[in-house]
Amino acid sequence: MTVHSQGVAASALEDAPGKAAGKSQTPPPASGSRKVPQPPRGRGRRSLPAGLFPYLLLAPAVVSGAVLLLYPLVRNLILSFQEVGRRELITRETVWAGFANYTDLLTDSEFWTVAVRSLLFTAANVVLIMGIGSLIGILLNRLGKKMRLVLSVALVTAWAMPIVASVTVFKWLFDEQFGIANWIMRTLGVSGYEQHNWFETGMATLTIVTVLVVWGSIPFVALNMYAGLTTIGNELYEAARMDGATGWQTFWAVVFPSLKPFFLITTFLEIIWVFKAFTQVYAMNAGGPDRESETLPVFAYIEGQGQFHYGVAAAVSVLTIVMLAAIMSFYFRLILKQEEEQ
Repeated sequence: MTVHSQGVAASALEDAPGKAAGKSQTPPPASGSRKVPQPPRGRGRRSLPAGLFPYLLLAPAVVSGAVLLLYPLVRNLILSFQEVGRRELITRETVWAGFANYTDLLTDSEFWTVAVRSLLFTAANVVLIMGIGSLIGILLNRLGKKMRLVLSVALVTAWAMPIVASVTVFKWLFDEQFGIANWIMRTLGVSGYEQHNWFETGMATLTIVTVLVVWGSIPFVALNMYAGLTTIGNELYEAARMDGATGWQTFWAVVFPSLKPFFLITTFLEIIWVFKAFTQVYAMNAGGPDRESETLPVFAYIEGQGQFHYGVAAAVSVLTIVMLAAIMSFYFRLILKQEEEQ
């Protein structure tokens, strides 16, 4: 009897499911309840909470800032409530004076004279720095590439000059015998400048210090203003010209509103830097003559290191911080208002 080969193959295929059914098999799970196998986790490994990693990156800076800045500030505040002089330094005694240091300062006319002098000194410097620096920044934006490069290099060189070195140069310029200032005045035919003492009064000394501070601070303002001017599109200037605006109208309607954030931040920094300026004033004439050119930082240094009144000096520094914070609160409000308008 002949059996067709396809029939044998068909019967074999039909018998195969039956044989497989005879074995114990687990039915496939439903599609909705199927679980994806997860790789095993180590017992010691735990993922960081969300948002914690940025704080871990900032932690070293916060800790170093607290050690280098916060601790001296707190220590200085504690010292301002103590009486620390020669005797206390020798005997290592801690004598608490309470608010006596602050009371003596606030009732001392010399302290208020120095405080008013510091405020006027800061105001004069900041006005000159911001005015001249802004004009030079506008000039940088108008110059060609070569002249802009030359002026930028000159500004950076003046900015990078060490303070003590620049004070030495200025003292030589205004020297009694060999100073260029006296030579220029004699050349112009002005009498009375043979060995003229430019540091004879406190006002004259602070005037020379003002020239030094303005000269050293203008580069920062000029470069900052130039950087702000590069963010203003040319289409705004073209629109102002099409409307027939003059140069001043273009400045107040186009340039100044765009530069207002830069202007406020730069003014904020300059007030802080000028108000706490110490090296320029002390290295020029040590606060003289007769302590007539002292500002608050120099006054605190002389009271501490010169008169050995360390508790009083600490109180002066605390009052300086309070005065500076009161002055800057006005600018903080302006900056916050500017951010709300944007």
